Amino acid sequence: MRCPFCKGPDTQVVDTRESEEGDSIRRRRRCLSCDKRFTTYEMVELRMPQVVKQNGMRSEFDEEKLRTSFTRALHKRPVSTELVDAAIDHVTQKVFASGEREIGSRLIGEMVMKELLKLDKVAYIRFASVYKSFQDVGDFSDAIDAVRKRAPRRRETDKS
Repeated sequence: MRCPFCKGPDTQVVDTRESEEGDSIRRRRRCLSCDKRFTTYEMVELRMPQVVKQNGMRSEFDEEKLRTSFTRALHKRPVSTELVDAAIDHVTQKVFASGEREIGSRLIGEMVMKELLKLDKVAYIRFASVYKSFQDVGDFSDAIDAVRKRAPRRRETDKS
């Protein structure tokens, strides 16, 4: 680390202490050139990947946009806030765990669709209709058929 005073390249660590929270390390250093002392802090920096949109533009990953997508799809649907929060956390963790510097918005959309399919079939169809740009009733019908194939259909006696 360079000395902030003389810009000398050689410094010596005199003292190291971990913060009470355990999330950073404080280091007391001494410059070997000018003998002045200074303090540095070390902490973990977690960065989410950049989102690459379909038009090639890049933007920061925004959890609020993710929340808005879930909220719109689940509008007036009987799904608890806790389940929605868990789904958002699941998608966020998958994005972070990808380890990539960039991730396509299409991939994030697919992750959202998988979570919505688990939460609520109607919300899944709502999201898919916008996400996949349904053009006619046939597109809706195909999506509904795909959902029916994935989940067993409830019988009349089960609908109480």
